[in-house]
Amino acid sequence: MSLPIVAVVGRPNVGKSTFVNRIALTKDAIVHEQRGVTRDRSYHQADWNGVAFTLIDTGGIEMGDDDAFQTPIRNQAIMATEEADAILFMVDAKTGATADDIAVAKLLKRSECPVFLLVNKMDNPTNEQELWEFYSLGLGEPWALSSVHGHGTGDLLDALVKVLPTGDNEDELVAAINVAIIGRPNAGKSSLTNRLVGTERSIVSDVAGTTRDAVDALVTHAETTYRIIDTAGIRRKSQIDEDVEYYGFVRALRAIDRCDVALLLIDSTLGLTDQDQRVAGFSLERGCALVILLNKWDLLETAEQREALREQVEDRMMFVGYAPVIAISALTGRSVHRIWGAIDTAYKNYSEHIATSRLNALLTELRDFGHTISKGHSRLRINYVTQTQTRPPQFTFFANHPEIVDAAYQRYLENRLRAAFGLEGTPVTMKFKRKD
Repeated sequence: MSLPIVAVVGRPNVGKSTFVNRIALTKDAIVHEQRGVTRDRSYHQADWNGVAFTLIDTGGIEMGDDDAFQTPIRNQAIMATEEADAILFMVDAKTGATADDIAVAKLLKRSECPVFLLVNKMDNPTNEQELWEFYSLGLGEPWALSSVHGHGTGDLLDALVKVLPTGDNEDELVAAINVAIIGRPNAGKSSLTNRLVGTERSIVSDVAGTTRDAVDALVTHAETTYRIIDTAGIRRKSQIDEDVEYYGFVRALRAIDRCDVALLLIDSTLGLTDQDQRVAGFSLERGCALVILLNKWDLLETAEQREALREQVEDRMMFVGYAPVIAISALTGRSVHRIWGAIDTAYKNYSEHIATSRLNALLTELRDFGHTISKGHSRLRINYVTQTQTRPPQFTFFANHPEIVDAAYQRYLENRLRAAFGLEGTPVTMKFKRKD
């Protein structure tokens, strides 16, 4: 059974993300004084007295004039309430009940699931006078609390878990292949997320930097479950001039840390940039499998442009040459179906364990071939090899003089390993130890 879902909704800057971080015991939700920081709905695991549930942090709901983001932010928040088993509606004790609070309350009254009215920023919970005006919202008894200090959260959670559906929550995290969609801002990551998931899971906009949090969605394709993680666009730190975007940058790196396979999205209309190389470097440093996607391929008008881009990728992405390259259009769906097979292959190789007997059979062939290195009077002889790690694969070579192994010889060994065992899509690491 999946975990119960609790949606946290309310106007901007009432303290929703601070509350989510306190309850989930993380700092995954971005907290900032600027309005509109949370845009997509983000999911966080929480537990209270042995009852596990999922918290959804949502963007601030404003019912007034629409801007480039307000309509989709509001829609994302409403979608969160529709999938929730309970709703936590947060208001601000300092500002009182506003017109937006009243409008949201009217929407929530139509909900069939329990709604808790949280009056946040009650640093003095005994001051009941600040609660009186919120009774006018018609959502029952207000709960006085302080997200910053934690006042009142314990009693609230006691009441919350009593109304959540019960079931077997032992399998808190669904077994899935974790797939992070990474790349520069405005490369089409959210469009690809929605295409893979099949719903409007992430806000899509032509404004660079729309996605700031990492957003998870579970998808089942051909009987395999994937956790798709849409991340904020990654830029150079020197170009990140807002605290909020910096935190989104950090969340994107954390998404790479916890993914099995990264999908690097490149904007074909802009060509390969230094920043694309840098993002690919992040995946290599963190040891996840990689698939390179050339998005907006349909916008390249000539065969010469397409061939030039492929040559550019092959030449400048040699350091991740193991990654397959697929030309797609997230907007039209062109070749998106090929991504699933590439993920499966990359993940299989990423998790592969090669028998020691097969590795040493290859080593025997290398000895017979006779290619080795020497330094001074020392001549390298590799006696034995075994795989010592998966995800990504790591191979340990035992040799008489491991200190003379240079980068060129390591590349030679890696190429022979890949030629013999495939390993498409995954990085490999190698260690060299002295054989006594």
